[in-house]
Amino acid sequence: MHATPQRQASRDKILDSAEQLFARRGFSGVGLAEVAESVGFGKSSLFHHFRSKAELYAAVIARIVGRIEHELTQSLAQGGQPVERVERWLDGIIDLLAENPTYPRLLLRSLFEDDELTGELPDEQAANASLQHVLASAGRLLREGMAAGQIRTANVAHTLQSIIGMTVYHFASGEFGDELLGRSIFAEAEVRRRKAEVKMLVRHGLLISHE
Repeated sequence: MHATPQRQASRDKILDSAEQLFARRGFSGVGLAEVAESVGFGKSSLFHHFRSKAELYAAVIARIVGRIEHELTQSLAQGGQPVERVERWLDGIIDLLAENPTYPRLLLRSLFEDDELTGELPDEQAANASLQHVLASAGRLLREGMAAGQIRTANVAHTLQSIIGMTVYHFASGEFGDELLGRSIFAEAEVRRRKAEVKMLVRHGLLISHE
């Protein structure tokens, strides 16, 4: 059964607020009563949408990872040589993280807050499926580039870890990143620079020069 527009709007409002709170303080630092108050609901009304904090947290993460999957799948579907698609993929993930500052912080938090969840909730399983699809698509792209002689032979898993570090960690680094750069990591000029720096590192580290 599909949710009514009103119910979906209420659910989205809850998720928007919970996303902000969880990004700032993590799973253990946020209570359902606080989320309910932030959206102007009673706690009992919140329970109509989410029966537990774990269920709410899983839904927040699933929505983020699902949006990343959608954006990157669209990017890769535009075609082109493997190198073109790698760079477009990098531009896409950097834009998405820069435009949604809560995403990178929550993605990192979810890596070490997994013990708070059972892995049995539908939204947890949906988030994991989306993540695995993103990683598998990126892995296939790298292997395609290697087979075509455009990308150096490298360990795909380690390469993906490096890309995650250069993108997700960068935008999750908060005040440390701001101090290191001397301005906000989300400043338009710094986002452009991050794209250029990441692509330069990829070009020098992965791409085979035919000059």
